[in-house]
Amino acid sequence: MKNEDFKYLYDRLNEPSDIDILSKELGLDQELLNVIYSQRTVRETTRKFYKVQRNSQRMVQSWKNGETLMDISRKYEFPPILTGLMIYQESGRSKKQYWAMVRNPETVEDPELRRQIEEISKADLIYSPEASEKQYLRGTWGEKNLQDWLDGQGITYRTENELRGEFPKTPDALLDKPIMVNGWKVNWIESKATFGDRTEVNKNIRKQLAPYVQLFGQGLVVYWFGFVDEITSEEGIYITDSSLTHLNCKPVD
Repeated sequence: MKNEDFKYLYDRLNEPSDIDILSKELGLDQELLNVIYSQRTVRETTRKFYKVQRNSQRMVQSWKNGETLMDISRKYEFPPILTGLMIYQESGRSKKQYWAMVRNPETVEDPELRRQIEEISKADLIYSPEASEKQYLRGTWGEKNLQDWLDGQGITYRTENELRGEFPKTPDALLDKPIMVNGWKVNWIESKATFGDRTEVNKNIRKQLAPYVQLFGQGLVVYWFGFVDEITSEEGIYITDSSLTHLNCKPVD
């Protein structure tokens, strides 16, 4: 995907409803749009967090005056679940109590509070328990795709779980022997069930991929939902997408 096309999608994905609108308008997969919306929301939340937090007392007062958690979330353009958490903590209650309530709203005795908790959980595609589970399953789906492809090629490897404790950082698959992918010698592969725009790739390089290069040599990262065309390789890291699964690769000496 060209960076300008990604930027167009990124800028238009302001609300959950925009996912369905853009999918119908452009014929794009909803899961791809969901992924891009998630990445944008997390970045915007991080950027705005302390600014919103400074208004937490005002938010509590608004809630006491009858505004719902969802109303306040919309007013501050902040994720519903995190808005509720901020208000709950500012009211003198614990984070543990709040998450117990969010995970099990049926245990909330006050019917109006229960209704509001259910409302923000349904509306939040990023931070609700259901959304977190979907993100986890998306990640495991990507890892399984990678393992199925490696197994189908007869390429042997060790997984992150098998490597745990041996190295300070471990990729999803450390190959027993390197392989060639489009002319690139690969010693390890990392699976990412995200979209690889410049911000995402830079974050992954800094936190994970650059240390892998130092430990194991050059490798490959798979962005299952695609990446911007302007990025192909970075600092000993080859970047690809789901097209990897259409390649036939064998170990090389």
